Amino acid sequence: MHLVDLAERVRDGSLSAVGLAERALARAAARADLGAVLEPGRERALEAARRVDDKRARGERLGRLAGVPIAIKDALCTRGVTTTAGSKILEGWVPPYDAHVVERLEAEDAVVCLKTNMDELAMGSSNENSAYGLVKNPWDTARAPGGSSGGSAAAVAARLVVGALGSDTGGSVRQPAAFTGVVGVKPTYGRVSRFGLIAFASSLDQVGPMATDVRGAARLLAAIAGHDPRDSTSLDAPVDDYEAACERPMQNTRVGVPAEYFGDGLDADVRASVERALARLVEAGATLVPIELPHTRHAVATYYVVATAEASSNLSRFDGVRYGQRRTRGRGTLADMYGATRDVGFGREVKRRILLGTFVLSAGYYDAYYGKAQAVRALVRRDFERAFERVDVIASPTAPTAAFALGEKTHDPLAMYLGDVYTLPASLAGLPALSVPVEPTPSGLPVGLQLVGPRLGEPALFTVAAACERAAGQRDRLAPHAEAGPWT
Repeated sequence: MHLVDLAERVRDGSLSAVGLAERALARAAARADLGAVLEPGRERALEAARRVDDKRARGERLGRLAGVPIAIKDALCTRGVTTTAGSKILEGWVPPYDAHVVERLEAEDAVVCLKTNMDELAMGSSNENSAYGLVKNPWDTARAPGGSSGGSAAAVAARLVVGALGSDTGGSVRQPAAFTGVVGVKPTYGRVSRFGLIAFASSLDQVGPMATDVRGAARLLAAIAGHDPRDSTSLDAPVDDYEAACERPMQNTRVGVPAEYFGDGLDADVRASVERALARLVEAGATLVPIELPHTRHAVATYYVVATAEASSNLSRFDGVRYGQRRTRGRGTLADMYGATRDVGFGREVKRRILLGTFVLSAGYYDAYYGKAQAVRALVRRDFERAFERVDVIASPTAPTAAFALGEKTHDPLAMYLGDVYTLPASLAGLPALSVPVEPTPSGLPVGLQLVGPRLGEPALFTVAAACERAAGQRDRLAPHAEAGPWT
């Protein structure tokens, strides 16, 4: 049973919101070994569930997410519930307000019941950088779930919940969705308010949904999308009917296939799975169109200049709060602080990015690095604009490999960064992108097909993703380490 099914059964009274919330909380406790959940928020969740059941008992209209248990990444503020963003710097912090997306979820009668683990301050691609322990992939617990929204992805893949929210800066919803066999969406930049999201890189961050199926992700996005005056980057544009888009036919849809995404570095099994998915789209009525995105090769370098610069600026707000209390070795130099034991303050990856960002923004280097990176970013955006003159969506692998082993890349930051090579360009351009599960590798590991659309082109993504889901038969595939039960 998927998200839409659960909501309809709460509406008709065959399931209770309290019962679903209790089941989600019990599942999270039973699967603590995955490391996916940081804070269950039990009291708030059960209170919200009781409100939903009381509304139904009074005969009042219930929202689109009636009684559905939802997990949210711990970078999203929750009033009265601890929010740490996976960092010791915020350990024990309880926000006095809710993020905009949390307000929108509860306005649609969802039950926010789990705060999920994440790479510290959203910096990472494996969910091994959390100050509170790593997250395991439910398909193979010796492998990473991806990051930085790995906790949300693992929670959905393990069926602790059927829907979750993450945040995507350079692929942090899409890559873990691909690694764990769920649907993950990065909306158009500004489509969803960032109010209450603890910032990593403000010109890139975007909250997005994850779900067990395409229609569930569509309903979640419809619930959280829309204008918010508290976010100056929020778009004041109508929200499309994303669920209706899931039912539209594929006939005459032009799918761009960029040569740059199928070159060196792409795992052979992932390539084969993606190519079979593309062939099925053709059978469903799509036309494949070869395209070029020539500045893709610069995306990784550009992203890690822009993102680290913005991170350096954003994280300065924590300076002197706990960062200054950090214990260091020796004489307390910058190098000493960089190598200090992790008991208070920022972890190693966060400090690495702060140092990189401070460097590229420093006098004498701003024009040489940050200025040029922004110029290349404009070229990446122009590549997409030209491509969308010829095609409706662009398809590629979400990641160059299936989920890698825990610990495999932790000592090689560059190898970790290169794992985001296919997701970064859409982020730099501010475009919507979606990862949908396709045929797994011969060893049974999930593979994701990434779809990228033009600005506010989410409906086309849902149309193609739903067709892909139907063709591949992935909607009901269950991870070996998933919790069995009525929403499998």
